[in-house]
Amino acid sequence: MTTHTANRPAVRAGTMWPTPPGALHVRPLPREAVASYLTRLAAAYHLTTAHLLDGLHITATGASTGPPATEIHLSNEATRRLSHFTRIPPTHLARALPRRPPPAAIGTTHAATARWQPVQPAIQPLPACTACTIRRSPHQTVPAWIHPAPNLPRIMICTRHQQASSDPRHPAPLDIRPVLELTRTHLRARRRPTATSLSWASTITTRWYDHHQHLHERWHTRLARLTAANPHLPQGPASPTLTCRNLITYPETLTLAAALDRLPLYPLTRSQQNAFLHHLANRLNLPRLAPADHDLLWQRLATR
Repeated sequence: MTTHTANRPAVRAGTMWPTPPGALHVRPLPREAVASYLTRLAAAYHLTTAHLLDGLHITATGASTGPPATEIHLSNEATRRLSHFTRIPPTHLARALPRRPPPAAIGTTHAATARWQPVQPAIQPLPACTACTIRRSPHQTVPAWIHPAPNLPRIMICTRHQQASSDPRHPAPLDIRPVLELTRTHLRARRRPTATSLSWASTITTRWYDHHQHLHERWHTRLARLTAANPHLPQGPASPTLTCRNLITYPETLTLAAALDRLPLYPLTRSQQNAFLHHLANRLNLPRLAPADHDLLWQRLATR
């Protein structure tokens, strides 16, 4: 068999790319962590993230353990080079990848630099839907990590593929097909609660969950169905009881937040408080709701 090497284009010395920029199209997921996207992009070319950055002539500093524990901040010039290589316009990249404030040394430099920094567990990204990830990067199956949507509980729910996650310690997203109320709630959440009401609601339902109050039997059943459908969930040191808490309480948290958003801007009288509890019990499908005197819900009802 004859090879026509004479007709092949010459490869410039020092060029590491086997294909032109953008030949393997890897699209970022909405709200995907930058470190996650760079990891998937590098894997498409069978490279490490460090080799990818080096090939783009981007100087990286800091220690990397990869997503979700560390994130990478890119300077404007580094972002421009990434945009050129991926053939994705900078505006599209900016919309997809979350723009967190970079360190001062990165934000003001004109050089192509990047810095790895650790991410606190409370704000680490979550495992993305595997089906959505494969659609965005068909060349490989490296997991993706995304940041939760703002003004909603810290969870990821893909209603199309019935996957969800609520903790960065999850090795993969969860199958939520046996828990249909999660999908229904997410689809109905067109009007997002205010940040204040969501904060109150999350704190209150977390307290109820931890102290086995009001909705314990419902939540216990929901957790049992979720763990049965996901045998890959780790049992320690953080058990599914903890790592799935935000997911288990999600429908009731949004219901409570919506109810709190309708409260007037003045403290309620006792009769108004009782009427609110009656209304809330109906919304939560409870026959009765009688919080203890120390319950945080009473504190919210007495707050301006």
